[in-house]
Amino acid sequence: MGIIRHRRRPGVHACLRLLWLCLPLACLPGHASAQAPLPGAPAERQSPTPGPAANPPTPAAAPGEGFWVRSTLLGDMAGLRTALGEYGISLGLQETSEVLANISGGGRRGLAYNGLTMMSLGLDTKALGWAGGTVNISALQIHGRSLSADNLGVIQAASGIEAKRATRLWELWYQQAILPGTLDVKLGQQSIDQEFSVSQYSAVLFNAAAGWPALPSADLYAGGPTYPLSSLGVRVRAQPTGALTLLGGVFDDNPPGGRFADDSQLRGAERSGTRFNIGTGALFIAEIQYTANQPAEGGAPAGLPGTYKLGAWFDTGAFADQRFDANGLSLADPRSSGAARMRRGDFSVYGLVDQMVWRPDAQSARVLGVFARAMGAPADRNLVSASLDAGAVLKAPLPGRDNDSFAVGYGIAKVSGRAAAADRDVAAFSRSAYPVRSSESFIEVTYQYQIAPWWQVQPDFQYVFMPSGGIADPLSPGRRIGNTAIFGLRTNVVF
Repeated sequence: MGIIRHRRRPGVHACLRLLWLCLPLACLPGHASAQAPLPGAPAERQSPTPGPAANPPTPAAAPGEGFWVRSTLLGDMAGLRTALGEYGISLGLQETSEVLANISGGGRRGLAYNGLTMMSLGLDTKALGWAGGTVNISALQIHGRSLSADNLGVIQAASGIEAKRATRLWELWYQQAILPGTLDVKLGQQSIDQEFSVSQYSAVLFNAAAGWPALPSADLYAGGPTYPLSSLGVRVRAQPTGALTLLGGVFDDNPPGGRFADDSQLRGAERSGTRFNIGTGALFIAEIQYTANQPAEGGAPAGLPGTYKLGAWFDTGAFADQRFDANGLSLADPRSSGAARMRRGDFSVYGLVDQMVWRPDAQSARVLGVFARAMGAPADRNLVSASLDAGAVLKAPLPGRDNDSFAVGYGIAKVSGRAAAADRDVAAFSRSAYPVRSSESFIEVTYQYQIAPWWQVQPDFQYVFMPSGGIADPLSPGRRIGNTAIFGLRTNVVF
């Protein structure tokens, strides 16, 4: 169930901080963005880049490159990036700040600021005389508070960067190309949402389910080894043909190392990201990817490009039955021990489509793409038995705004039949009007405004129907938490 925590309001400081970041909008010169890759177009075959996918280390600015057209705010940093590049070292740093407010519904109304600073350092081992190797280390500094946890009581968090406050190691891995361009292996601490079940089009949306889907977020230990967590593991990637990619990996299934719903990531080594847990179970995941109509080298694509993915994961850990105890009694039965029956293993299958559906001509920056991703899992041991997210993204929606994007999205998380039956048991044994959960869904509308290559500002609106499938209002247990309307503003700066 969703948890509503009551904390003090952040006051005006959060608003002032975001206002400071956006203030230069009032005095911006006209900015014509450089031509960018088509949004959501399947990634072309390329060498691995160090750093998290959301924050790859950036190249040095060319000498004399203008402030509003260079790729990073700090440019070449007085020659530092160029100097590091001579030794195969690349540096990435970016800050994302948000203000979110729910003006209706949820557990209570309010406003929250949250932010994320991401830092990464990569090393191309070719500079050390070892070809094909990449070392990556990245860290997170998470600040502010979570509107979703404190106010909304939702399964699908309103923002993909919301997390518990911490300064923590994120990823620490080594990748080696065995057959360059065809086969490589990655070893170390990894966050699997950087490569598995990734939709290129959905990345523009705020809602967390547009990144890592609602089903594994609710059903795996601590949501799985995904942002802001990671796990020790090994990933193998093979590309037998230009259109076909195979991904497979095995990881520790429980990044914090505690119980299923434990907040142990808040303490000690768990908080810092330096506890490399291997004690619960193993998470196996595999994915096959097919890309269609990809552009030939130096040429235009033959048709509208698309990517199609089919995958599955299996977790060897133990998962609590959603309704029964070890003796087969309902957990709501007064005779029950209150300890759920533990079931060994869990799994899910999923499919994903990213498809460009319209482009005026092959050279146009304006394109329309759609995405859809569906997942399913057993109902007896999972809170969410199915999830779906889908949407459409229009790049260059306005004349002269080639790097802006307008997007609409939709997501639904179905509460499992076994969990809903447990709610009916509570109502029957307590002889009360206890709400029975069904499904939670949201719609989202957003516009990403590219001020400069290194700076984006993005207003956003979301509306959530039946938070957490219709959980009881903690202030009035016989009633459901109301549908909630959420407004947000995000700014992202790449240093």
